[in-house]
Amino acid sequence: MGDTTIFSQPTKKPALKKVAPWARPFLWLDAHLEQVVILIAYSGMAGIIFVEVIRRFFFGLQAPWSTSIPVLLFLWLTWFGASLNVKKRTHLSLNEIRMKLPRGGQFACLILDAVLWIGFGLMVIYFTTTQVTLAYDNYAIVPGTDNVMQWWFYLATPLAWVMIIYRVLQNLYADWARYRRGDSFNLQPSIMD
Repeated sequence: MGDTTIFSQPTKKPALKKVAPWARPFLWLDAHLEQVVILIAYSGMAGIIFVEVIRRFFFGLQAPWSTSIPVLLFLWLTWFGASLNVKKRTHLSLNEIRMKLPRGGQFACLILDAVLWIGFGLMVIYFTTTQVTLAYDNYAIVPGTDNVMQWWFYLATPLAWVMIIYRVLQNLYADWARYRRGDSFNLQPSIMD
């Protein structure tokens, strides 16, 4: 449990003393990337909305982009939130059925989950990369701005789905290790962990 590798499930207190110093930032990023992106996106959304409501109510002014940027920041918030939920295994699933299956059936369902996540993720990455490229090629700007590009925000979807696939592979590796050791699977994760 004290060993921390790139593909292990994050522990509450990773043993950073046992890893090479150059790997520590990568392990921190692996453990906290989604939370940082969510915090930045949510703070940006809340800050823009708060300031613009005050400006509109008290001064009768409003930045023309203040209704566009928060909506686009929501892309970063939601898709990286989905990645966080996959990492913590708190996404929607039918665990009640799985818990009644024998251990081999549970493992087969976990493998099927991973295959479906990866397949769906590859489709999402393919089609949303096309959308990002289209916005980039057409110099699409955010309404109400002169130089804020829409593709900066649309890039959230394929990037977050790359993270989702990475988290699925991490979980699959942890499941495979549990299966080989004979340990039980974590079929009832807590969102508060």
